[in-house]
Amino acid sequence: MNVQLAYRRFFMNLLFLAFTFILLHGSSTAREEASRHDDDDVVNIGAIFTLQTINGKVSKIAIEAAEQDVNSDPRILGGRRLSINIHDSNFSGFLGFIGALKFLMTDTLAIIGPQTSGMAHVLSHLANELHVPLLSFTALDPTLTPLQYPYFVQTAPSDQFQMTAIADMISNYGWREVIAIFNDDDPGRNGVTVLGDKLAERGCKLSYKAALPPEPNATPSFITGQLVKIKSMESRIIVLHTFAKTGLLVFDLAQKHEMMSKGYVWIATAWLSTVLDSSSASNTSNSVLGALTLRPHTPQSLKKQAFISRWKHLSNGSIGLNPYGLYAYDSVWMIARALNLFFDQKGKVSFSNKNLSRTGEENLNLGALSVFEGGKQLLDNILRINMTGLTGPIHFGSDRSPPHPSFEIINVIATGFRSIGYWSNYSGLSVITPEKLQLKPANRSISSQHLKPVIWPGNTIERPRGWVFPHNGRQLRIGVPNRVSYRAIVSQINASNAVQGYCIEIFRAAIKLLPYAVQYKFVLFGDGENNPSYYDLVNMITLDVFDVAVGDIAIVTDRTKIVDFTQPYIESGLVVVAPVNKLKSHAWAFLRPFTPMMWGVTAFFFLFVGTVVWILEHRTNDDFRGPPKEQIVTVLWFSFSTMFFAHRENTVSPLGRVVLIIWLFVVLIINSSYTASLTSILTVQQLSSPITGIDSLISSNERIGFQVGSFAANYLTEQLNIPKHRLVPLGSPEEYAIALERGTVAAVVDERPYVELFLSDHCEFSIRGQEFTKSGWGFAFPRDSPFAVDMSTAILTLSENGELQRIHEKWLSEKACAHRSSENEQLQLNSFKGLFLICGITCFVALLIYFLSMLHQFSKKSPIKAGPSNRDSSRSARIQTFLDFVDEKEAVSPRKLKRKLEHISSNRLRSISKSRSDRVQ
Repeated sequence: MNVQLAYRRFFMNLLFLAFTFILLHGSSTAREEASRHDDDDVVNIGAIFTLQTINGKVSKIAIEAAEQDVNSDPRILGGRRLSINIHDSNFSGFLGFIGALKFLMTDTLAIIGPQTSGMAHVLSHLANELHVPLLSFTALDPTLTPLQYPYFVQTAPSDQFQMTAIADMISNYGWREVIAIFNDDDPGRNGVTVLGDKLAERGCKLSYKAALPPEPNATPSFITGQLVKIKSMESRIIVLHTFAKTGLLVFDLAQKHEMMSKGYVWIATAWLSTVLDSSSASNTSNSVLGALTLRPHTPQSLKKQAFISRWKHLSNGSIGLNPYGLYAYDSVWMIARALNLFFDQKGKVSFSNKNLSRTGEENLNLGALSVFEGGKQLLDNILRINMTGLTGPIHFGSDRSPPHPSFEIINVIATGFRSIGYWSNYSGLSVITPEKLQLKPANRSISSQHLKPVIWPGNTIERPRGWVFPHNGRQLRIGVPNRVSYRAIVSQINASNAVQGYCIEIFRAAIKLLPYAVQYKFVLFGDGENNPSYYDLVNMITLDVFDVAVGDIAIVTDRTKIVDFTQPYIESGLVVVAPVNKLKSHAWAFLRPFTPMMWGVTAFFFLFVGTVVWILEHRTNDDFRGPPKEQIVTVLWFSFSTMFFAHRENTVSPLGRVVLIIWLFVVLIINSSYTASLTSILTVQQLSSPITGIDSLISSNERIGFQVGSFAANYLTEQLNIPKHRLVPLGSPEEYAIALERGTVAAVVDERPYVELFLSDHCEFSIRGQEFTKSGWGFAFPRDSPFAVDMSTAILTLSENGELQRIHEKWLSEKACAHRSSENEQLQLNSFKGLFLICGITCFVALLIYFLSMLHQFSKKSPIKAGPSNRDSSRSARIQTFLDFVDEKEAVSPRKLKRKLEHISSNRLRSISKSRSDRVQ
């Protein structure tokens, strides 16, 4: 808000001075007014630059060359002569404003410039009122939008694209935090704001913004103070967004403070590429070795090569050509072609002050300022330009941005500089020129984004990791829980600051795998009398008491909201531990494998399947015929003999065979399961407990124990809604055992690694049910810490090379109980529900098919002949007849009878042959 007020005050002061200038020179301007139309063959164009700057010098030469080329082409401007007047603003916004007013008080149809975005904001207001187009290729502030400044046109890619390119580079190299150094002016602030937005879109961020006074007011002492502050920070990725004079001073001072050494990354915006292109490399490269910079990319062409060849003659060897010289040349031609079209459209160069007369300020001499009545038409012609210039194809989109803006990425090396790739808004980062990629479908995949190798500061080709530990010289403060139980996990050594344990050894092993040295010290957290709160330990990182927390820290949601965790180095989750009773063997032990429900359903299906098979076989199979008592015995015998596959009766009907096959498969599964379960019961000691898992524990009103400092208490109350009065804090494995034995608690809920250590010494307890949460232990770091990423990579390496398992076996190896018991888990009906369902459906379908077949046969044999008078008596008689029909023996066809006799004969022959062979033996 203060910046906006200062900007408004500055603008109003300029306007006041400008109108004072108009009042003082009113008479002279009036005289100029009289002579405005003396020379209609001259078209006046203005240009505003600081001619002592690199871009000012290059632009002046290029603009004059373009003016000469336009005037030498009789096809342009219909014989009129283009006159470009260049005003030197000499680093002064006020002088630049005065120069613009001079142009606006004459027949100036357009202005090239200004050079800086700050002046562009001011002059654009005048351009809006006087309808004079402003074309600038160096004022590239992203906030100079056509909605607010319709008469301001950027003829080069704005800083929005340059900042997007830098953000893509940083993301591509895997860096996360960036420091920006910039001039505290409009282009500097707005450019860095865009950079921050683009970084955030890619999961990165600006960790610090170092503002410098606007050029040329930045002093070495001020810059040194900022560099010293930056040197003490964590990030080593520095983006330098300034002008040439300030930027080179920053590099010189950075080199003096050893900030151009190995580990640093410097990315300069396009100002550095203009210095490299236009100045002697020997004067600049020594202080910027290893830096990266961007240069606006212009495709190669014969026209461009011809102009480059002319440049030495045009400049007399005083300065080298850079891309902004090409944009300056093309800007002149854009105005010339737009004016040519304007005159072809019968446009007239005329001015009026009718809009200004409505201001009501009669004391101000506004007659010297006039509105260009053809300004809107000229602006439209400029925006409709479609030509090919030195910078390539030129036309404007709906947002007035150039077509496919792109940049070349340059690496400064000892011999000068070299290109390492390109960026374009079409294809991102690539080593192939953008104009070639534009002929192919756009590809922004990660695999396609790459650049050539870079020689970084310190003359190394190894990619910097982009960060260091802050506060050089200070050791990392590693917070460690001062546990009083489970000391194999982490513990203090002899009342000193030294620590040991499973977690500590993993941390040290991971540190050794890092590609850089880390200075650290362990700091115990807790009073040594009770286990500390792990939430408080993690919170100490956010309070900057600890830099890292190492220990048995569970990765849970509440903690991940305030810190970052590494990859888990051990799996963990909550389990239930409860006392168990050993089941003694007794006379009815053979009934244990099945639950009563399972026994009942199994018995029912034996009888049900036997009955179904009897119905299906009764008419055709003699084995299932006879007196009623005999048939009842047959059904019972057949049903239960299938349990041992010992049934004597053959099934002859297709439906009976289908049902029997399905049932025998079910019996096979049931027999196998029963045998396995009974074997386990008779050979392994069985345990029983009223607590079968977390569900039974929740439904009961029993008290539950938990470890002091663990997240289990919060989980039980907040996630499972268990009242707090049911929870009992326990501080050690000994307290676990005492509480469980005395019945103080019905069960203990704790993480599996602790429970496994506890059970290795207490075999009278057991885990009941399954693990009901899934998590792990990790090391905690501040949010967005790159150290956490490197440590996660190291932990994965330990897991892959087997070192993690070796450390686990060293510290957490379980001592097996003499007789490890198993839980008494009976086979439930749910385990066999599918089998019984298949068998039942098969039986019902077979019965349905059988009765439909019987009805069909019966209807053909006994058609209905009863009248209406005796319908009821006829129906009952017919039902009885149908039952008799079903019960009677089905007539056997001669073919079936012959086949049956042959079968009987073959069986008798086989039995006789077998008996004879037995006698011979």
